[in-house]
Amino acid sequence: MAKGSILIIDDNKSILSALEILLMPEFKSVNTISNPELIPTELRKNDYNLILLDMNFKAGVNNGNEGIYWLSRIKEIDAQISVVMITAYGDIELAVKALKTGATDFILKPWDNDKLIATIKTAIELNLSKKEVNSLKEHNQELKNEINRDSKYIIGSSAKLMQVMNMVRKVAKTDANILITGENGTGKELIAREIHRLSTRANEVMVSVDMGAISETLFESELFGHVKGAFTDARENRPGKFETANHGSLFLDEIGNLSYHLQAKLLAVIQNRQVCRIGSNQPVPVDIRLICATNKNLEAMVHEGLFREDLLYRINTIQIEIPPLRERGDDILVLADFFLKKYSSKYNKPSLRLNQQANEKLLGYPWPGNIRELQHTIEKAVILSEGSVLKADSFFMKPISNHKSAKAPQTLEDMERQMINQAIENSQGNLSAAAEQLGVTRQTLYNKIKKMGL
Repeated sequence: MAKGSILIIDDNKSILSALEILLMPEFKSVNTISNPELIPTELRKNDYNLILLDMNFKAGVNNGNEGIYWLSRIKEIDAQISVVMITAYGDIELAVKALKTGATDFILKPWDNDKLIATIKTAIELNLSKKEVNSLKEHNQELKNEINRDSKYIIGSSAKLMQVMNMVRKVAKTDANILITGENGTGKELIAREIHRLSTRANEVMVSVDMGAISETLFESELFGHVKGAFTDARENRPGKFETANHGSLFLDEIGNLSYHLQAKLLAVIQNRQVCRIGSNQPVPVDIRLICATNKNLEAMVHEGLFREDLLYRINTIQIEIPPLRERGDDILVLADFFLKKYSSKYNKPSLRLNQQANEKLLGYPWPGNIRELQHTIEKAVILSEGSVLKADSFFMKPISNHKSAKAPQTLEDMERQMINQAIENSQGNLSAAAEQLGVTRQTLYNKIKKMGL
C-alpha cells in the first residue's frame, strides 16, 4: 500500500464510489465529499496529501469556474497540498488554467486506472517532498534562533553607554565592517551580538571566533575549511567559519592576537569575499558582515610593525569604543543588582540585598576587570553570604595599586581621581569616612565620583 491520504470532491456520487473502490487498496486513507462547501471544514479536521477535485458542481454548468474557485480556496488553506483536477475530455484549455492557478496535475474522464494511480502517487510524493523541505527550513530557522539566542543583556543607562548604543543603531542596518575596541570585560561581544540582532541579517547566524585561541597550524582549516584528505586528520569535507557564517555575521574576537603572516591570508579573504578550502583550488564565494574586536591599540601595533595597516583599514570602516565600567557611573549599581538577582536565584538565596555601604564600595572601586570582574565579585559574595544583607566587607577586591590600570597621574584630574580612589580604598568603601579624609563633604565626594565615572 502506498503512503498518502486522499480527499475526493465530486458531486457525482457514482464517480466518488468508483474512485474510492479503486484507490482504497492503494493508499493509506481515502475520504470523499460531494458538497464543496464542506472543503474548509474537512481540511481543518484532517491532514491530506492530495485532493482530487472536480471542475464542475452545478448541473448544466461546464465552464470550470467552480473548480478554479475551490482550487484557490484550498491553496489559501494549505499551500503545500497537491491538487489533481478531474476534467472532461476536450477541456484541456481549462485544465491548463487550473495548473496556472496551482493545481499539480489533471486527469481526464473517462480515466485509465493505471495512469490515474501513477498520477496520484507522483502528486503525493511531491506533497511529501514539500513538507519535508518545509520541515527542514523550520528546523534550520529554529537552529539559527537557538544559535543567536543569548541570555546576556546590555544593561545600563549612563551617557557613555547611550552614545555607544546610538552608534550601534546607526551602523547595524549597513554592511559596513565594524571594529569594536575596549578593555577586557567591557562587553565587546555583547555589542557585536546587538549589531547582528539589529541588522538585516538577524535571521541568519552570527559565528564567533576567538582569534587568540586558534593555533597557527589550525588557522586556515578553522576559518577557510578543508576537503577530505587535505591533511592527515581531514577525514571529511568541512566548511570553515567564513562559509558557516555565509549570509550572516562573522565576529572575529581578539583580532589583535593574530600573527603578522596570518593577517595577510585573512586580508585576502576579506578583500575577495571568497575562500578556498585547504586541499582545493575551487573558490567559494562568501557573503558575510564582518565584526572584529580587540583590547589592543591596533594603530600603535601598525607603527610597531605588528599589525598590517591595510588590514586595519579593511576591518574598521566604523570603530566603536566601549567605555570601561569605571566611566559608567551608576551603571555599576544597576549591573550589581542584576548579578545579585541572578546569583541569588542560582544559589537559592532570594532575599539578599546590598546595603548603602556596599553600594558605596562598589561605586568607589575602579573595576580594572570591568563587568566580568564585577560579575565574579558579586557571585563570590553571594556564595559566601550568611545573612540577608551584603555589606561592604562582603566584597573582596584586590588593592588598586596591584592592578595594571593604576598609573602615575598625568594631570590634576588624574591626581584627584587617584586620591579619591585611595581614600575610598583606605576607608573600605565608606564614603563618609573617605570624604572626611579628603576634607570635603560627603555630597561633594559623591558628585565628583559621578562626574569622573568612578
